[in-house]
Amino acid sequence: MSSAILVLSGPSGAGKSTIIDAASSEIGEYYFSVSTTTREPREGEEDGKDYYFVSKEEFEADIKAGNFLEYATVHGNYYGTSLKPVREALAQGKLVIFDIDVQGHRLVRDAMGDIVVSAFITPPTLSELENRLTSRGSDNIDVINARIENAKDEIKAIDEYDYVIINDSIDEAKRAFVAIANAARYKMSNAQSAKFVQEWLGN
Repeated sequence: MSSAILVLSGPSGAGKSTIIDAASSEIGEYYFSVSTTTREPREGEEDGKDYYFVSKEEFEADIKAGNFLEYATVHGNYYGTSLKPVREALAQGKLVIFDIDVQGHRLVRDAMGDIVVSAFITPPTLSELENRLTSRGSDNIDVINARIENAKDEIKAIDEYDYVIINDSIDEAKRAFVAIANAARYKMSNAQSAKFVQEWLGN
């Protein structure tokens, strides 16, 4: 098996993090894409786990070098998805996992091309999503309503994904995720396919 990129999308409350955690021991070495920021770490945050914390000068140098998949300025600080750790993880033969929205999926497809495999994770129904967002009690009603409206938009892009995981049961969703993650490692890029054919033919 080789390195690969697996993009996961889905509404907040779909259970993406729970599924990844449950499957982590069954998908081999992987790198979970972590954002880079110029803001100061908050108490308890770890560099390389919560964010990559860098200086404004480092961040801007990487912008000029084309090392960001995407970036934005929020409250005076930069936030972005750096391609440097992604490329390093791929070079080490790891599965790279992105947990990003629909627009982010499109950006990864454009940037990384034919080694990308994607899965959309969703509860079985909108009403089930509403129940999960409400029952976890971590957001006020305005935030919940905003998440629901966003989910209604994101579900319309489901046909852009290679696979769909309907998270009605964590055990079943985990099994589906493991199958997709392991299969992703067997996907050859066009360049890899061409090289293999040449070697197979003895050319």
